[in-house]
Amino acid sequence: MKQSQLKTKKIGIDARFFGSKDKGFGRYTEQLIKKLEKLDNHNHYFVFLRKERWNDYNPKNLNFKKVLADYKWYGIKEQILLPLRIKKYKLDLMHFTHFNVPIFFHDKFIVTIHDLTLRHFPTHTRTLKNLIFYPIKNLVYKIVFKRAIKKSEKIIAISEYTKKDILKHYKISPDKIQVIYEGTPEISNSHIAYSKSQKRKYLLYVGNAYPHKNLERLILAFDKLNQESGIKNQEYRLVLVGQEDHFYRKLKKFIHNSKLIVHNSILFPGFISDKDLDVVYQHATLYLFPSLSEGFGLPPLEAMAKSVPVVSSNATCLPEILGNAADYFNPLDIDNIAKVIKKVLMDENLRKNLINKGLEQTKKYSWETMAEKTLELYKN
Repeated sequence: MKQSQLKTKKIGIDARFFGSKDKGFGRYTEQLIKKLEKLDNHNHYFVFLRKERWNDYNPKNLNFKKVLADYKWYGIKEQILLPLRIKKYKLDLMHFTHFNVPIFFHDKFIVTIHDLTLRHFPTHTRTLKNLIFYPIKNLVYKIVFKRAIKKSEKIIAISEYTKKDILKHYKISPDKIQVIYEGTPEISNSHIAYSKSQKRKYLLYVGNAYPHKNLERLILAFDKLNQESGIKNQEYRLVLVGQEDHFYRKLKKFIHNSKLIVHNSILFPGFISDKDLDVVYQHATLYLFPSLSEGFGLPPLEAMAKSVPVVSSNATCLPEILGNAADYFNPLDIDNIAKVIKKVLMDENLRKNLINKGLEQTKKYSWETMAEKTLELYKN
């Protein structure tokens, strides 16, 4: 049936996570909406945004309308007021782009589940207030997550690993879950050639410092690497790019207390805009990804698109997503992390090979394809 013959639907998208500042699902939401604008001139969309993201999105398709929904994620207003705000627009379908579906929302919806990391690696901070209220928050999280899984029309999982993890913990039909991979940035011509003339003397990580990101072990492996023969002492820097928060402050304290020989070789530039980050990628020797748990693994794919060789954890979805385009280590074994990093650092041909394979691997993932497959779910 042609699109013009289909009933016009009113579709809502929870875009309170929107843009690169809001972690992986912020970029996912942004790309989904922008690609849908180009794909769908038939249905009408209502894009729910927080005030702080209001000016970050300006519709280019007349069928897309911004709606202010200034309710903080995981808060009581989200549970009570967001459903009332959505109901006002009498939607045919609501797409929640993260698991936090309000328990008082009773209309038709689909949900994107990025991972079950919060189930496996709780990220509460160790303050007195948090220690008192965290058990309650964790219980609410479990209730909200389970209800989102059970009550949704369809579930989008962003990897086969995430789908299997959902099925492992929740009794639902596998047919209810559709795997739709995320995309990667377009490859810039300036990154395609491997340049020997560039001085690349730092190892790069981009992301947050949550416990499951495993940065403490990475730092200990970096320290060990600098004590090994074959790598000149303090020759390389370790650059950890991410917004300053409790977890990054905790990581800095860990470095200070550990009295590492490399403490002056670890740099924390904080948040870097996409434009400036492009240059940071371009001059990196390696991209390191030591994570213990991921749903898709977008950061190493972005590094591959920038012609940076990737050395990654072999945990969860990462071998599925990165394929043979990365060199892998056991993220729980500090010696193994150091060994694999050293191997890649000392083998220029291996780095060139990883770059070429990485550029090919990124071609398997497309934001356009992601949006097309999501649109098909909207139509059903």
